[in-house]
Amino acid sequence: MNQFAETPSTARPTAAWPSAATAVAGVIGFPVRHSLSPLLHNTAFAAMGLDWSYVAFEVPPGSLDRAVAGAAALGLRGLSVTMPHKDAAAQLATRRSRQVRRLGAANTLRFDQGAIVAESYDGDGLLDDLRDGGFDPAGRRCGVIGAGGAARAAVLALAEAGAHEVVVVNRTVTAAWRAAALAPTVVRVGRPDDLRRADLVVQATPGAMAGGGPLAEMAAGEQAGQLAFTGQGEQGRDAEVSSVVAGVDPSWFGTGQLIVDLVYDPPLSPFLADAQRGGATVRNGLGMLVYQAARQIRLWTGEEPPLAAMWAAVAGDFTPAGPQGATGPWTWKSALQM
Repeated sequence: MNQFAETPSTARPTAAWPSAATAVAGVIGFPVRHSLSPLLHNTAFAAMGLDWSYVAFEVPPGSLDRAVAGAAALGLRGLSVTMPHKDAAAQLATRRSRQVRRLGAANTLRFDQGAIVAESYDGDGLLDDLRDGGFDPAGRRCGVIGAGGAARAAVLALAEAGAHEVVVVNRTVTAAWRAAALAPTVVRVGRPDDLRRADLVVQATPGAMAGGGPLAEMAAGEQAGQLAFTGQGEQGRDAEVSSVVAGVDPSWFGTGQLIVDLVYDPPLSPFLADAQRGGATVRNGLGMLVYQAARQIRLWTGEEPPLAAMWAAVAGDFTPAGPQGATGPWTWKSALQM
């Protein structure tokens, strides 16, 4: 540990940090200005006494290969990868974990002596957060809405955690079958109505992201296309205010069901708000973000991340009530989103 690392974060001289010796990591995505990842990681590095800095890089679609090559050439230690680059990150890596090879997507890159190592911690982060809230997927009926990188990670994680069944609902049937093929003995492609009786439903599309922007517009455009399973549009609803996702109406859900939206901005998406009004317990994606970030920090530094400090960094006053306004173990630790 160097002399800087032994200096409390509050005592770091602003003129001396970051220095020429500071290790750099970051997040790449498009858009990425909304990301809480810099706050999470920099809080963790300061609490750990590490001379590390973490920044956000906005990388447009089609530019990932140049961005990663530049990061490697500049000596960055690692990158978090968010939408829409997860599939491309898996393809350009020179070494891939078992999870990445199965998913065809990565959310973490590590630069190791010329190698680009790809990992996927989305599924692990989701399971860590579910278990933190007292939900064990083993033996339960689960549903996942979506078939992108985060959705596939959720599908595989739930299947490997012992779920009795995982039903995938998506607009595009070919993408849904790709997700189902990850664990065909447990996972199947289903219709929106199939999720009515699920114990857990994970909404894994980005359409509810706050602030709109290119990514939300891309998601909205995909959702406005032909429905693979219902054969009809969301008639009678304003597309901008509708909480229906891929034909799944959150007003179907009620007491005894847990509904998770991997979006964390807004903290209470229209999908979650309608599910909560029906009596369901709801949870956003902030916990998944915190736990996958903790795994990235462990990978890059070899040290244990300070989870308490990371939660404190993103904690706010927003603590949604459980079903019908009741309090319980399913509360959010922040009003902020990913």
